[in-house]
Amino acid sequence: MSKKDNGASLILSYLNEKNRPYSAQDVFNNLQKQHGLGKTAVVKAMELLALEGKIKEKTYGKQKIYFADQSQFEDVSDADLQAMDSQISALSADVQALTQTCRQLDSELKELNNSLTTEEVQSEIKKLNAECSGYRERLEKIKSATNHVTPEEKEKVYKERDVYVKEWKKRKRMASDMMNQILEGYPKSKREFLDEVGVETDEDCKVVFPSI
Repeated sequence: MSKKDNGASLILSYLNEKNRPYSAQDVFNNLQKQHGLGKTAVVKAMELLALEGKIKEKTYGKQKIYFADQSQFEDVSDADLQAMDSQISALSADVQALTQTCRQLDSELKELNNSLTTEEVQSEIKKLNAECSGYRERLEKIKSATNHVTPEEKEKVYKERDVYVKEWKKRKRMASDMMNQILEGYPKSKREFLDEVGVETDEDCKVVFPSI
């Protein structure tokens, strides 16, 4: 391509090779990156080629469409067209099959990328084996212990605790009632009374009733 023709020969070859309609913007987008053509140069070159009759120009509204001069191509018979249609259908089916295969392979690749490597699996196995070994040692210590509490003994302890908690609540309620009666004729505050008689409450000791 010479600087003199501003890319006209390149554009002419491109349109003849592709043999399909393009706008100046389409040609610019398709050739600019590889050949460094400017937008203004492409527009001028295509207008010149059309003016010289080397390509054809059609106007649709405000847009111009350019395509190769069809007179330069040999006539194609109906049989040839049918053969081309069959070939296009076959190639389209191949493209569809290949696209599906690519999607499947891409899915498998993503799955493999998300999977652990052999080294990571070996490290994880080593870690789990160490944890299992620790659990086994702990289990053996529990089994070998002689101070096990039987379910019956555990149940007895819980029942005794319930009795003591109920008695605790009962006595606390009685003490509270007695204290309230005293406080009715006591000239000072409840806190001062407790300090004077030396009584510590559950709240002072931060003690609460266990749940039954």
